[in-house]
Amino acid sequence: MQASDHAFWLQKSGRTDADLPALHFAHGNSFPTGTYSVFLNQLKSSYQIHAPDMLGHNPAFPVTDSWPQLCREMIASIESIPGGPVILLGHSLGGMLSLMVARMRPDLVDCVLMLDSPVVSGWRARVLQAGKLVGLDRFVGPAKSSKKRRKSWPDSDAAYRHFAVKEQFAIWPEQVLRDYIQFGTRPYPKGVTLQFNREIETKIYRTLPHGISKFTRQPFPVPVGFLCGTTSVECAQAGIFHTRQLVGDNFEWIEGGHLYPLESPELAAHKTHVMLQKLLGQKSRN
Repeated sequence: MQASDHAFWLQKSGRTDADLPALHFAHGNSFPTGTYSVFLNQLKSSYQIHAPDMLGHNPAFPVTDSWPQLCREMIASIESIPGGPVILLGHSLGGMLSLMVARMRPDLVDCVLMLDSPVVSGWRARVLQAGKLVGLDRFVGPAKSSKKRRKSWPDSDAAYRHFAVKEQFAIWPEQVLRDYIQFGTRPYPKGVTLQFNREIETKIYRTLPHGISKFTRQPFPVPVGFLCGTTSVECAQAGIFHTRQLVGDNFEWIEGGHLYPLESPELAAHKTHVMLQKLLGQKSRN
């Protein structure tokens, strides 16, 4: 599967039903779309699902500060979907990009649902900007861990065993973890290695947008919703005040941490569908 295969999920499911609303899904940082197979398969009976495999890996759209090229990459992916406008659904990185793209190109979008993608604004955004200016961002947060993350194993079974005992991954359903090994690694001369480039993952963390407030000013051109993990460290660190200001009543809690679409894919898919129907209803009334 190639990183440019934006229509992978539609092709895999075999659905071409034009009556189903088109949904563009964008993954979280370091997790190729295939990792979300169980979650997305719960939604494919209700939506035509389109998704880029791995954002940030196309040289034509390099990772730069505040992600303008990643936005362009997503816009190109959305524009390739027949018809339109479409639903934007994204987890973490993917949710933030979806929000930014909806502000830039509302003509392409019906609504946006962000899965644990908190809006970093106010004083936290100023701290983020200062940290990037002096280089402190490389020593704290996820960038500190990602740049030294183990990236190769003798074979797929060894990779599976490596992740299965880690606290973050041990709570995933077995099939989700096996999907991560299948779609998140690739062969290389000494076994298997991570599919998602570790340096790109780190660069995405280090270039988090610090000027997101310009994308969230009201009124927002399309309905926006947010599903927040009850134990999400990322939402706790970023704060949810500005997120709740943006989405209003379209805010719901879901049991789990930042990776709840992978921890509890069936529950996450159910909550996602309910919120999307609410957002589409709001769109139709406007």
